[in-house]
Amino acid sequence: MSEASRLREERMKSRDDQERRTEGAEALLDLHESAENPEPEDITEMLHDRQDAGCQTDLTMDDIERMEDVLKQTTTELGDLRTKALDTQFSQESFQKNEDKTKFYTGLPNFLVLMQVFQLCEPYITAGHLSVLSKFEQVILVLLRLRLNLPLKDLAFRFNVSYSTVSRVWHKLIGILHERLEFLIEWPERDVLQATMPMAFRQAFGCRVAVIVDCFEVFIERPSNLLARAQTWSNYKHHHTVKFLIGVAPQGYVSYISPAWGGRVSDKQITEESDLLKNLLPGDIVLADRGFNVGDSVGFYCASLQIPAFTKGKRQLSAYEVEQTRKIANVRIHVERVIGLVRRKYQILQSRAMPIEHMATKPGESLSLIDKIGVICCALSNLSESIVPLE
Repeated sequence: MSEASRLREERMKSRDDQERRTEGAEALLDLHESAENPEPEDITEMLHDRQDAGCQTDLTMDDIERMEDVLKQTTTELGDLRTKALDTQFSQESFQKNEDKTKFYTGLPNFLVLMQVFQLCEPYITAGHLSVLSKFEQVILVLLRLRLNLPLKDLAFRFNVSYSTVSRVWHKLIGILHERLEFLIEWPERDVLQATMPMAFRQAFGCRVAVIVDCFEVFIERPSNLLARAQTWSNYKHHHTVKFLIGVAPQGYVSYISPAWGGRVSDKQITEESDLLKNLLPGDIVLADRGFNVGDSVGFYCASLQIPAFTKGKRQLSAYEVEQTRKIANVRIHVERVIGLVRRKYQILQSRAMPIEHMATKPGESLSLIDKIGVICCALSNLSESIVPLE
């Protein structure tokens, strides 16, 4: 036999062996599948074979029923644990054990302060059969929206409730929080103000500074009413806004917050028509920016206004004006820091389009929802440590 014939015979034999192995593997696979999924006739034969084999068990029907009851109970308990695990995301216990979670979701310094706020509001919150959310969860829901500016739909998913429930809780709790927390924004008594005056203010103006005033604006949706559009259009922001007048004590906490005005109003008008000036006493100093040209109105209360000097109509400022402007700028920066802190901490005030319905005043009420939101955010901010150094 030649070498070529021998090699050809070996290849044929190898191919035949491979085919036989493939057929054997397919036969084993078919047998395995038929064992896992027997035909009805095969099942009947198997049952007959087992009955013929006389297999017996020591379990009675009562034992089997008891095992089924235990299985059902275990399944129910697992379901309850899964539900509780989801529900504890915003439970009181979860915040108590995590200070960072409290700071992130509420903006408050710690859990103790959060509980003080909750206890102030708790008697006025309905729960139980009237709401699927606990009282604590309702407070957290509102604080979450103030803190992170979350849409109502997002909160509905987070708390596993309907959109209408979230909307109802939001509008109800805003009124309660405003009523219970507005006392935290208080004009200080003069003796307390002077005794705790920070050193930066003492060195610049003695103990006479009563308040630093400024305004900030919040973007809103474009109103459909033409008059409302005109009143809310801000030439400074080039957007429809509402404007708040804020007064900050030298110690670094908010001592006054006005209701919201249309963004078109001037700083001078909102100051003169608000109640802030009524708190002034003879000898007080009010610090403000250049836009607050309200020296005559402040002087009506025997107080004085300090604003940076103007260069309009002058070649340059005098040495005295430069020094006074420097003093004002050094201490006025604190009001900018406080306003920035409030808006960063409660991002609803940084909304790009506050819903227009928040501007409406309900029948029988004097404040709109945006007015209450401004008060609540400033009041909650006052519960944190001041950013103005005392020394």
